Amino acid sequence: MSDAVLRVENIWKSFGELEVLKGISFDVAESEVKVIFGPSGSGKSTLLRCINYLDPPDKGDVYLRGVRLGDPDTDINKVRARIGMVFQHFNLFTHLKAIDNVAIGPQKVLGLSKEEARERAMDALRHVKMEKWAEHYPAQLSGGQQQRVGIARALAMSPDVILFDEPTSALDPELIGEVLQVMLDLAQEGTTMIVVTHEMGFAKSVADEMIFIDKGVIVERGTPHHFFTSPESERAQQFLHKLEELYGQSEEKRNTLVDRDA
Repeated sequence: MSDAVLRVENIWKSFGELEVLKGISFDVAESEVKVIFGPSGSGKSTLLRCINYLDPPDKGDVYLRGVRLGDPDTDINKVRARIGMVFQHFNLFTHLKAIDNVAIGPQKVLGLSKEEARERAMDALRHVKMEKWAEHYPAQLSGGQQQRVGIARALAMSPDVILFDEPTSALDPELIGEVLQVMLDLAQEGTTMIVVTHEMGFAKSVADEMIFIDKGVIVERGTPHHFFTSPESERAQQFLHKLEELYGQSEEKRNTLVDRDA
């Protein structure tokens, strides 16, 4: 599609003899929320790392607004700065306060002055309702608060797209809702997002398209309505049924606010 913010074309990735990704392709349009899900070990996190070239693909191409990341003439660091990343385990600098964790990217990568970077960081923290904790260190914050700082860090770079790598999987159940609410708000504001998650209530509320990956290939893709009413592949049916058995009741409780505001 000509209006694609991000295009992933035939991505392959191996580690030694283990083939993790086997020809993954999709586009992400402006303001689209793409949810990627599948069993552990299916290649979801590796795919995100290939998209932002933390782990360059062995074969295939990634384009950000028409710029090929693998092109030798591409300044990969400059392009990567336009692809936000929210990690599963927060990855905050423990020796820096929340505001400095968020300001460091705009200052070091975008070249903003310290004052400009801190102002932008405070705006981002305000966006995720963390401005009151700006002067706190990560160890003084809950897991949910740390993840919201992680989201603010991505937002402060004004990225074209934000990648979320299972952003709630390291959180205690009672903290998941606050992070999902921030992500829901971002989606409703038109933020372009690729989200790897098992939170099906969230996916049902915000996804424009869901992609089910297993063993490094796309098994099935479609709207949330498609997956929650009539998934075609037996593998997707089995996986969704397993998720419902494992997480259905607790997920329903923590997604009450998402469903209410959707």
